[in-house]
Amino acid sequence: MTSTHAFWLAGRQATGEDSFDVHSPWDNRLVGTVSVPTDAQVEEAVAAAYAVTAEFSATPAHVRAAALDHVSKRLAERTEEIAQLISAENGKPIKWARGEVGRAVSVFRFAAEEARRFNGGEAQRLDTDAGGVGRLALTRRFVKGPVLGIAPFNFPLNLCAHKVAPAIAVGAPIILKPAPATPLSGLILGELLAETDLPAGSWSVLPVANEKMPALVKDERLPVISFTGSDKVGYAIQQSVPHKHCTLELGGNAAAVVLDDWSSEADLDWAATRIATFSNYQAGQSCISVQRVIADASVYDRLVEKVVEKVRAQVTGDPSDSATDVGPLVSEDAAKRVESWVDEAVSAGAKLLTGGKREGASYEPTVIADLPADTTLAVEEVFGPVLTLTKVENTDEAFAAVNDSKFGLQTGVFTRNIQTAFRAHRELEVGGVIVGDAPSYRADQMPYGGVKQSGVGREGVRYAMDDYTYERVLVLTGLDI
Repeated sequence: MTSTHAFWLAGRQATGEDSFDVHSPWDNRLVGTVSVPTDAQVEEAVAAAYAVTAEFSATPAHVRAAALDHVSKRLAERTEEIAQLISAENGKPIKWARGEVGRAVSVFRFAAEEARRFNGGEAQRLDTDAGGVGRLALTRRFVKGPVLGIAPFNFPLNLCAHKVAPAIAVGAPIILKPAPATPLSGLILGELLAETDLPAGSWSVLPVANEKMPALVKDERLPVISFTGSDKVGYAIQQSVPHKHCTLELGGNAAAVVLDDWSSEADLDWAATRIATFSNYQAGQSCISVQRVIADASVYDRLVEKVVEKVRAQVTGDPSDSATDVGPLVSEDAAKRVESWVDEAVSAGAKLLTGGKREGASYEPTVIADLPADTTLAVEEVFGPVLTLTKVENTDEAFAAVNDSKFGLQTGVFTRNIQTAFRAHRELEVGGVIVGDAPSYRADQMPYGGVKQSGVGREGVRYAMDDYTYERVLVLTGLDI
């Protein structure tokens, strides 16, 4: 029988009065039972975070960096165990789960490095005007207060890491709420943090039910909210607390653009391989998964043939098998939603080139052409293993098609023309342009986020640290400088 997993309350293990079971979306086996904090325990966590803010923000950088280094090291030591846990609770193929652990190792390492060099301050001379003679300004960054980090299910370890590591790096207490579908990976971070000497109250990991979140979101003791999830929920959070700082990493329907100069057989093979892989690698459950392929007419037919071939070659099945490329979605309901969107598109006249079948929580890797513009699949984030193909006549049409979306997270542009690359960077209304590859590339140290309805603010360790802090100016007067 699987044991009950305690949560982490102000740095110590605790159990509540209720619990819930976590089942594998692949075979419905019981993965773990998780204890749920009571309202009183949630209050205790918030009060502890608020009370420790001054102490934690004043903690020497080497102490915070050492804790972050410890978590990075321990994640690396337990890679296989944690990858197996991610795969079990999320349904993610084990090879992608191992990669996720590796990324989390890097996130904590980056945060340790940044903790050592962050907040050093900047001097600014003020005697550029007569009234500033004898004065010097120093700027430093200080924490805004405790952070409420709300993480999603699709990267249950690494996106928790992106909430927790930057907060610890700057000395901001954090309350982490992992996704209800995948709480076990977040609780592992609590287990590793408990091995450090960080002060009590500087972190908590609370598997709180979603319906309990409005009260936490509105709590004035938590002035910073970092949320990753759907645009609907994210903007509801922002609208409910307009005076708070909200970093929102929301949805996307990422496009891969293949232009006319990307035309050799080798080039098209590469593009098709990357598109097929990254439209399906988390069963499509990534905000930067390839959903739209926009190809120049001169390469379209050859590209379509290769994309369909490589999508059909994706190995689907048991996520615990190292050969599996595509596992189930997080739940059968999620797969049914994807199924309904594809069925609607086909009924409206879209051409189904491959896939289109569901079995339980699994949905076949699917390719669609001639998608009507007014279908749900054309305008929303599918968050499933489905990609659509669109033919355009030139670069102008390609870039216009990318921008014809309410989302703007990342875009991949397959081109060898450096001028076109810079044009894409200038014209595409997205947070990131990836040249020569799919839009799904993310380095965890780079700024990551979107525009339009893909969110506000940036993640990436150093950039999240900026979001969690504010600049304060010190003016020294009467100096002989």
